[in-house]
Amino acid sequence: MTANLLDFDLEGLAAFCGGLGEKRFRAVQLYRWIHQKGQADFEQMSDLARSLRSKLAGVAEVKALPVVSEHRSADGTVKWLFDVGAGNAVETVFIPEADRGTLCVSSQAGCAVGCRFCSTGHQGFSRNLSTAEIVAQLWYAEHRLRATLGLPEGQRAIDNVVMMGMGEPLQNYAALVPALRTFLDDHAYGLSRRRVTVSTSGVVPMIDRLRDDCPVALAVSLHAGDDALRDSLVPLNRKYPIEELLQACQRYLDAAPRDFITFEYCMLDGVNDSPEQAQALVRLLKPRIHCKVNLIPFNPFPLSGLLRSPRERVLAFAHVLQEAGIVTTVRKTRGDDIDAACGQLAGEVQDRTRAPERLARLRQVIPIAVQAGQGQP
Repeated sequence: MTANLLDFDLEGLAAFCGGLGEKRFRAVQLYRWIHQKGQADFEQMSDLARSLRSKLAGVAEVKALPVVSEHRSADGTVKWLFDVGAGNAVETVFIPEADRGTLCVSSQAGCAVGCRFCSTGHQGFSRNLSTAEIVAQLWYAEHRLRATLGLPEGQRAIDNVVMMGMGEPLQNYAALVPALRTFLDDHAYGLSRRRVTVSTSGVVPMIDRLRDDCPVALAVSLHAGDDALRDSLVPLNRKYPIEELLQACQRYLDAAPRDFITFEYCMLDGVNDSPEQAQALVRLLKPRIHCKVNLIPFNPFPLSGLLRSPRERVLAFAHVLQEAGIVTTVRKTRGDDIDAACGQLAGEVQDRTRAPERLARLRQVIPIAVQAGQGQP
């Protein structure tokens, strides 16, 4: 069976080359050709020994994901739809900013967590992506952007990667960690640990494992200041409630490349956006953990039954947190004209979990608690 070399971090590639009778330095050369230069043709890897090139031609390949579509937003955001087979496709988004280029990467075809405000979760879950399929998103985007932007050799187009696309990264842990190591490796993309972020709904045991195996920046989808509300928004909370989650976050800080955890909070009209709920969030976080809160305007989609909080209410919520000394930002919506904004990524998913029926039952069993007088979502 032919091996896709995008599946390997450097240690894995060294072991693969060792099996071919080659020394480690040959793996380093090969790794650089693949990731730094974007080369997929072994014959073009001019400083590799011809004997190695011949061996590789029979047992290995650098296999990218087929591109179904590419869409560009008026604000410069780019969204790619990649075919991952069997009727599934995943989305990857590039967000250009003044001081960085950020790539939002998917880890699963669909998502089994089923958060109420997330379009991916409403599509259900098909399967985990392989390490090669995760890495291929950065491999393609980086070298495609270098070419289209006319960047000189050695200049990166992407210097910030966030695992915030389709899927829950920590539920695909075995494939995630080698991908992260490739993102970080100086012989590949050389990204700073502070510039690689894993976003999780709160898979507590895997947060602890990531701390030990490959600590990068951590973002946690919180969205509520109490268990009752979070149960209705993030079903995973019923397995790992807020207290357990915050304890894991505190442990993570011992090894984190940043001295804070980012908590993501999607602003839902009449659901979690009152001043009282802001105060509850202050009481929850302020005495416990060094953090930043990122308030995210909700991006509506059909069947969610939810609305975006008015901007003035988002700013009032932020003011309460800031007055309490919590660093708070309001995320600027990017790429919403091409459905590339936060929570909008859907792709194409052959659902194996009957997600629509499951989410409908969940809404009946655990209805969202709505603050009186603030409107019905």
